Amino acid sequence: MAKESFDKEIQFLRMLVLTSGAYGRQQFAERLGISVHTFDKTLRRLKEIVQTVQRRLPEDQGNDFAEMLRYTYYDSTDPLLLFLFRAKSLKETESVRLSKIVTALQEQPLTVLELLDQCCSDLPPEAALPDEKTVRSDLKYLEEAGVIRREPGGRPYRYAVRNELITMLDDEELNRLYDFVDIMANTHLPSVQGYLLRDNLKKSLRRLSAERDIAEPFLYKYHYYSRILDEAHLHPLLQAIRQRRSVSFLYFAAGKRSMYGSRNTNPLFAKETDGRLQRLLPLQVVHDHQYGRWYLLGYDRRGIVKIRMEGITQLQEEEPVSEEEFTAKLQVLEERTRCSWLIDTGQPVKIKARFFRPEGAKRNFIKERVLLQGQWGTITEEDSDSFIYEITVNGTMEIKPWLRSFGSSCEVLEPARLRSEFIAEWKEIQAYYEPVRENI
Repeated sequence: MAKESFDKEIQFLRMLVLTSGAYGRQQFAERLGISVHTFDKTLRRLKEIVQTVQRRLPEDQGNDFAEMLRYTYYDSTDPLLLFLFRAKSLKETESVRLSKIVTALQEQPLTVLELLDQCCSDLPPEAALPDEKTVRSDLKYLEEAGVIRREPGGRPYRYAVRNELITMLDDEELNRLYDFVDIMANTHLPSVQGYLLRDNLKKSLRRLSAERDIAEPFLYKYHYYSRILDEAHLHPLLQAIRQRRSVSFLYFAAGKRSMYGSRNTNPLFAKETDGRLQRLLPLQVVHDHQYGRWYLLGYDRRGIVKIRMEGITQLQEEEPVSEEEFTAKLQVLEERTRCSWLIDTGQPVKIKARFFRPEGAKRNFIKERVLLQGQWGTITEEDSDSFIYEITVNGTMEIKPWLRSFGSSCEVLEPARLRSEFIAEWKEIQAYYEPVRENI
């Protein structure tokens, strides 16, 4: 699939899982900024991908795709949206050719010409035959991806599959490795590559165990599962940061009506888009675990900018900058975010809050949580019933949900404005639970 098409499917799936199929075809197309015809074509393409790579289709093949995404995800611990990464940037002819190459190398190391013969065999009559240059390009791609290796020796070079991870381990070691990868993929970020490795290990275990069902010792469920869609841009951005390269992209802010804009190569069909063309030097990528969001922090002509990665489309690398310029702008960012609870670059404000000990509890889990999550804040006063926690952060917006999550175990003391905001919020919540007539 082309990169632009992948952007479209990412936004398509994001809307599908967030709206749970509540939109009609016309509403969905308008929200995405595409035609109804493109909507139908994209839906057919996604169904084809699921049938190709998911292999575990719904029992009723006629089930609506939106219904499958709406219900199947919660029936399985496997992240359903991961299927899109398995089909990323591979045309149908490429996937057939690469699978033939990897399959042929499973048995013995082969040369380029021997692999060319393998690729040309068993192809449909209407299929175009690959040439030697195409096969060499495929081998270079597989070698860079770590799938194959070039055997030592002179020309002609021979290539072999890198499957030592599987062949050098016995069943018990393979099971322990699978459990470790399963834990890491579900508890650490980024996770897409871990999920792909876990799936490959699971296939190997089933093949070695004569298709026996594998017991899952751990079950995980992440609430913000659509965050894995943002990882499509994560590694290109990290590579741009390592190479000190600027990037450009079409950005759709969260408040915009549209979430996607197609590339109109025909001027007759060109139209305005809600997206904003953005060009910046990426400096850091931050993940907000509380809301499951990825943020890109960068520098452009306006200064420090913060971008939610879910709105990025059509990402392109630009020219690199000098190491001195990159270091100087990174220092500016670090200074501006030194007191950020997450990424806020507002004015520093001192927050003072009293936390109460859980009544009757054997462990003071409130204090344990504050010490674990409170970052650089400190406990300044403490008695048998409560303790006072102080921290200086940039603005109150980002720390506010954390303080609110403690409920009645937390009382904000300073600043007065934040205390007033909490009083108003709790009064509003209290109004929802006012007594009502029993005979309603």
